[in-house]
Amino acid sequence: MSDRHQNLAIIGHVDHGKSTLVGRLLYETGSVPEHVIEQHKEEAEEKGKGGFEFAYVMDNLAEERERGVTIDIAHQEFSTDAYDFTIVDCPGHRDFVKNMITGASQADNAVLVVAADDGVAPQTREHVFLARTLGIGELIIGVNKMDLVDYSESDYKSVVSEVEELLKQVRFGTEDASFIPISAFEGDNIAEESENTDWYDGDILLEALNDLPEPEPPTDAPLRLPIQDVYTIDGIGTVPVGRVETGILNTGDNVSFQPSDVGGEVKTVEMHHEEVPKAEPGDNVGFNVRGIGKDDIRRGDVCGPADDPPTVADTFQAQIVVMQHPSVITAGYTPVFHAHTAQVACTIESIDQKIDPSSGEVAEENPDFIQNGDAAVVTIRPQKPLSIEPSGEIPELGSFAIRDMGQTIAAGKVLDVNER
Repeated sequence: MSDRHQNLAIIGHVDHGKSTLVGRLLYETGSVPEHVIEQHKEEAEEKGKGGFEFAYVMDNLAEERERGVTIDIAHQEFSTDAYDFTIVDCPGHRDFVKNMITGASQADNAVLVVAADDGVAPQTREHVFLARTLGIGELIIGVNKMDLVDYSESDYKSVVSEVEELLKQVRFGTEDASFIPISAFEGDNIAEESENTDWYDGDILLEALNDLPEPEPPTDAPLRLPIQDVYTIDGIGTVPVGRVETGILNTGDNVSFQPSDVGGEVKTVEMHHEEVPKAEPGDNVGFNVRGIGKDDIRRGDVCGPADDPPTVADTFQAQIVVMQHPSVITAGYTPVFHAHTAQVACTIESIDQKIDPSSGEVAEENPDFIQNGDAAVVTIRPQKPLSIEPSGEIPELGSFAIRDMGQTIAAGKVLDVNER
């Protein structure tokens, strides 16, 4: 185990092998429990298919998914020499976008999977644009399924230039992207160099993951702790629970909960059922505040310092990307916004600018509507108080997903907040 941690998004088109890659990473880093591997080994040998443990691991993960079982959290973590990685995306998860945007799942970096036999697909574009909008720093591009193109260097190069073109379009610095020819199924260039690609002399995938820059923990930012639940515990009283996104929560701090607009002194902070003097970004904590009762605060509130309280928006301006909407979006549309732990209906008051997603330039001022694939700057009015921050100041509380009709229809980041 390393004490350095990365949240890693695995992105790319649904059929390009994301799940297989996740399975392969778990398998190669010994993150699939030994007994599971042993069991598969026996089954494989019985069927005369020794050495097929990996395929079995994959089938098992696939089966669990088909049964609607979200793969146990342990299955989404793996460690390399440099980092403990948490995979943000459960591959194939319909709500990947919402997960990538809200709360704990903000990714630091991403692996983009593009199939060598297919190249850039619509979802490839969407995910790259999202990654760019949500501020993902480094992109490792795994050109996957090299086994299906007979490890052809020219096929690899043509996919690389196609992806480079896409990165240029969304203004993703090509210096922040590295390409690796891989086969997740066969294991080429994942944990060891492949003889099949002797024309390639760059890093293999695990090396590239080790070389990712370390994310700076946002300890210097003001405390922001979105509340997930509020419990009443005998002998202690009211205990809000949540994850510290930025800053530090200390015993004795004077804090404010917004938008409920109540506050008090932190009496105790608990982590893993033990009292601790303080909690830092990434810590899940329960804490007790003098004078706060069960009905004073609720899920979706954000806790911050009394002298620098969380911002509450009357309106806010945001940049959004529309991913799937059956028709068009016009001013007056009121879907549900998911930001950190809050879910609030918000009205799009005005569509201020349509942005060309390929260049970031303004394509049209005050358009009448926006639709799938459009990026836009909009002004939003929450229907009830919502605590949210400009992403330029506190990115952890500056992004959101927009949901309607049971799906994530758009994603965005807050440009500025008009406080109430």
